[in-house]
Amino acid sequence: MGLIGSKKIAPRREEMQSEVQIKSAGLQRIAGVVLAVMWVTLDQLTKSWAQANLTGHPEFIFGHVGFELVYNSGIAFGIASGDSPLITIFGLAVSLVLLIALFRTRRIFSTIGVALVLGGAMGNVVDRIFRHNGGAVIDFLHSGFWPTFNLADLGVVVGLAMVITSSSRAQHSS
Repeated sequence: MGLIGSKKIAPRREEMQSEVQIKSAGLQRIAGVVLAVMWVTLDQLTKSWAQANLTGHPEFIFGHVGFELVYNSGIAFGIASGDSPLITIFGLAVSLVLLIALFRTRRIFSTIGVALVLGGAMGNVVDRIFRHNGGAVIDFLHSGFWPTFNLADLGVVVGLAMVITSSSRAQHSS
């Protein structure tokens, strides 16, 4: 009882590889969003800890290295202090661009980097919008030789380094 032309043909190898790539790209994007959300959460938890435990009394581990609560109304190194509404709008715009970049990124190393930058940018935007610090972000990691910073800042710096490294490797391999 067979019909002429009803013979099943196995999918071609290229079609199967394409389907696997689409699924893995989707998983990579989801993982990137999850990492960004986790970074924002960790950043906010550590800032809450700093605000609850470091007010008025820094804790130095050795020398000038340790934890010290600082409110920063500017961007990196206190630049543009007092322009919090403008900085917040800029941070939201940058976050939107990063989210788009996250969905276009093909390399896992770049995805992780963009996710960290996105998580860092959003962590500081959350501070400016939802904490009652006059639009300032909470910084608390004190090195003694570098301005005080937070996990959001760390995510931005490490993430950018990963994106630059990944881009450099991609250019050298092509």
